[in-house]
Amino acid sequence: MPCQFIIYACPLGELGHQLESYFQITLANCGANAAHKYMPHCTLTGFFVDELRAVPLYLQTLGLVLTQTLQTCAQPAVTINQISFQPNWHGLEIQSPWLKQLIANFASTVSSATLQETIRLKDWLHLSLAYEFDPEQHDTLIKVAQETINLQASVQWELRFYQRHPDWSWTCHRAWLL
Repeated sequence: MPCQFIIYACPLGELGHQLESYFQITLANCGANAAHKYMPHCTLTGFFVDELRAVPLYLQTLGLVLTQTLQTCAQPAVTINQISFQPNWHGLEIQSPWLKQLIANFASTVSSATLQETIRLKDWLHLSLAYEFDPEQHDTLIKVAQETINLQASVQWELRFYQRHPDWSWTCHRAWLL
């Protein structure tokens, strides 16, 4: 049976805790928006469809490519440029040529006979805080973000291979520290 998979970079450490607090506070004060369906993350690929039995192949390839690519990783591997508050989207603008290269190497290396489409790479790296929200919540969401999130907070990133289930629950098949 076909499954949906995706690769994320997820923040840990102090920034990770701040983001979790932000999502809890905004959910309590403003209700859910589309960003609440996900854990805090930076999307590296689009969803792709394959058989569950292909997961070991993806994990092996991603681990191998990560090991090879880590040798060329300048620190920090991920830089947060700014927090952005657009009328329809709030989030962290992220820069990481290294992550883009890592995922490009993965997509060009992995070979699954049951993959249903080409793995799409994400060009715009970001971490969404809020989108598809009631415009009346705009100012409150900004205030909570400004009071909760410090872009200078310590952060470590984790590369994660997820499966999304039809009920919007998630299985993280593997995570690697970056």
